Amino acid sequence: MAFEDLLEDPVIQKYLHELVGPKGMPVAAAPPDGEVTDEELAEELGLELNDVRRALFILYENDLASYRRLRDEDSGWLTYLWTFEYDEIPEKLEEEMHRLLDGLEERRQYERDNEFYLCENCGIRFEFGEAMEFGFQCPECGNQVESMENTRLVDAMETRIEELRDELNVEHVEA
Repeated sequence: MAFEDLLEDPVIQKYLHELVGPKGMPVAAAPPDGEVTDEELAEELGLELNDVRRALFILYENDLASYRRLRDEDSGWLTYLWTFEYDEIPEKLEEEMHRLLDGLEERRQYERDNEFYLCENCGIRFEFGEAMEFGFQCPECGNQVESMENTRLVDAMETRIEELRDELNVEHVEA
């Protein structure tokens, strides 16, 4: 898939935005063909050099950019030539979705396996054991904590888990 096609996808735009943030998004959204220096990008995009370097490093850490170093024979200065490698973004998004699915399944199980109590005054939630340790009183304000129903939360997680499974074409396997 070409850069242009990838960058028109709102999911991929959001993924890149989550990685590099608003200051780095112009760098991520305008990958040049071939190699480019950080200084050239900063000048071309009208950005601070540090913001460009930060975005490039984040892209590098996520295997979406690579660089090669050139040493100037006269000055000894290093120049970094950056290349954008967005071909694997769809696979990286799928990996991220699998991590999200695993995390949601773990959290759902935690919510199912525990009984919770809530201090309505402070908004602090306690597991049963913690609530019992505190005599069913909030350690912050002293108010009594009340049993908390988390069915809506578990149901919302189950809905999202099913959506992710459908999207990833993953079968449900009960442990």
